[in-house]
Formats: sequence, C-alpha cells, structure tokens
Amino acid sequence: MTVDTNNDQALIEALSKVTTATLTTVLLKKGLRNVWLRGAAPLNPGQPRIVGRAFTLRFVPAREDLATPASWSSPISTRAAIEAMPEGCVAVVDAMGVTDAGIFGDILCARMRKRGVAALVTDGVVRDVAGVRATGLPVWCSGVAAPPSVAGLTFVNWQEPIGCGGVAVFPGDMIVIDDDGAVLIPADLVEAVTEESIEQERLEGWIMSRVDEGVALPGLYPPNEENKARYAAFKAQVR
Repeated sequence: MTVDTNNDQALIEALSKVTTATLTTVLLKKGLRNVWLRGAAPLNPGQPRIVGRAFTLRFVPAREDLATPASWSSPISTRAAIEAMPEGCVAVVDAMGVTDAGIFGDILCARMRKRGVAALVTDGVVRDVAGVRATGLPVWCSGVAAPPSVAGLTFVNWQEPIGCGGVAVFPGDMIVIDDDGAVLIPADLVEAVTEESIEQERLEGWIMSRVDEGVALPGLYPPNEENKARYAAFKAQVR
C-alpha cells in the first residue's frame, strides 16, 4: 500500500481528537463489529491517545528447536523486525494471547523508542516492566511476565497479516489507542471513517451540552427530527 504521507499526517492529527469509543460506533454503522483488540490495555494510566499505521509482528507456539535464546541472533528475529519499523508506526504484535512469556523487555522497547515508534500494542505481555516504563514507550498489553518470549512463543515474521486480540490486522491499517484500548480502521476506510467520526464527536458534544442543561435523553440521544434541526442550527452558528 502506498501512503500519501502529507495526507496521512492530517488524518493522524484528526484521529488524535477522536475517541476509540466513537470509532467503534462509526465502524459498527459500516458493518465492522470486530475492530477492538482484546487484551490490549494501557500499561500505564494516563497514556496519551496514539494514532499510527500498523507494523505487524507474528509469534506462533513455541517449538523447542526454534524457540531458543540463539534465535535472537537470527535474521528473522524481533531484533531485526525493530530495525525495519518506520518512524511513527504502531507495532502490533500477535502473541496469541499468551500471558506467561514476555514478548519484549526494556532493551527492545528502548530501541523502538529511539527509532520513533509511536507505541506497542499486543494481546500478549511484556517483561522487565520497570525498565519498559522507564523507556517512555507507550505500551498496551495484557500484563507482565518474567519469562522471555522463547519460554512460550516462536517469532516467525513481520509485516504480514496477523490476528491480534481476535482482530485481523494488515500492515498499513490505522490503529487508534487510548484508555479504552486499541481500535483498528481498515486502510481503505480511514478517510471516510475519520470524516464521519469527527462529525460524530461534534454531535455528541452538542448532545452533552443539552444533557448538562437538563434535557431528557428520549428524542435527544439519538436525536429525533426536532433535535436534528436544533443541531443543524447550532452547526450553522459556529461555522
């Protein structure tokens, strides 16, 4: 997929103002229900909302002849994958939901941070958690574990379709992550979803202002024809 970097930056800036909750609603209206990556929770409270294109990595179950410390020096390794990550990407790692083997530790996260990777998202866990936090790399994961990845997983490739948290993720899909978790926007739908999500946020902001005024929810959320007209008048005034 070829990305228009100028337009991409504008989309990322716009999506940084949209919640993942809003995005799931907009995507649901487009028929996409399975877009929230299960098991990817913020490692630290208060992490900023992050938006970026997915850079995918894939693990499979551990096999004793392959999942060894020696594999860390292989050309097909997490170390090599990190060196291929472009600045601003979101690393999305399929760890099969394994929670007793940490896929990345402090040194790998420090290198990702140095390369300008925006965030790490996985349905697995990390290790060396104090060191990972110290790197400043925003991480969404299923928790922490002391054992290394090879104790339960074999790394096999990067930049191919994966399943992370029960969601199909393709390289170049847009990932938005905040306190509610990680949401995927298919690459071909990013522009349309961004536009509709901005409008949804504007509408919900207006609805919230009406709630603050004491207006009852029936007919307001969702708005009936009368409230749609009021909202249209509001938009006309603020333009």
